[in-house]
Amino acid sequence: MPRFSIVIPCFNAAATLAETVRSLEAQTVRDWECLLVDDGSTDATPELAAAFAARDARFRLLRNPGKGPSAARNHGVSRARGGIVSFCDADDLWLPTKLAEAGRAIRSGADASFGRIVFFDGDAGRTQSTVPHCDVTVPMLLAENPVCTMSNLSILRHVFLASGGFDNRIVHNEDLEWLIRLVGGGAVLRGVDSLQVCYRTSPTGLSSDLAAMRAGRAAALATAAGLGHQPDPRAEAIHLRYLSRRALRVDAPGLEALRLALAGLFTSPRGFLSDLRRGGLTLAGAITAPVLPRGLRQRLFAS
Repeated sequence: MPRFSIVIPCFNAAATLAETVRSLEAQTVRDWECLLVDDGSTDATPELAAAFAARDARFRLLRNPGKGPSAARNHGVSRARGGIVSFCDADDLWLPTKLAEAGRAIRSGADASFGRIVFFDGDAGRTQSTVPHCDVTVPMLLAENPVCTMSNLSILRHVFLASGGFDNRIVHNEDLEWLIRLVGGGAVLRGVDSLQVCYRTSPTGLSSDLAAMRAGRAAALATAAGLGHQPDPRAEAIHLRYLSRRALRVDAPGLEALRLALAGLFTSPRGFLSDLRRGGLTLAGAITAPVLPRGLRQRLFAS
């Protein structure tokens, strides 16, 4: 049996899937399988996935019996044979030591592991995420999700199954809702301070739908409340700062970024400005959004 099972939900990913697969094949760890879960693609994605499987027995093409990335990931894990599951999206890239570093973190006592990511738009990467200096807590998740993307997460398969998996009803922030259940249930989620993932940004991706992101967060907050956690004003202000930055990056209407930034400042000035550089840049960007060149906005607010 392989040590790692890599689960990739695929929907109309023909333009990027081959590059993603090449980044898996470049891993320093070779003991893995990859489950390519097609989610009803109408382009050449299934044919590409079948070709990878024909060329390399470590790849398997699966059809998602449900619909959406949550159902695809759940189905992939249900068919996985490895003791550690690593998720990757069909347009993201891994650094070659990603699996090796995840394996070391899990051997050291973590149930799940993630690293730093760099945000890119098809060209050179710019902004990088950070990882906390302690294991992730529910209050931390209620402020700003340090995992950032499911492409960044590896987890013991039995721990994932015990968590109940992703809620198929949630389209946005389904990862946040699941992470709250995971950590709230006692799992150890640990960050590794090394660059592991190149996250492809897109103004038309799922994360560009700000209203749906807020609805998904409401579901995550309900889960947290059921575990005895409520977001404090500081955490809510940090989340509003994140949404304002995202509005700037995805070319949302100019006033949307300003509305979110002002709401964050009103909720908790200290929270919004807890990272003075990020908070100050976000507020300045929100004020100047109508005249700030699009390319500059994307460079400044990529994370």
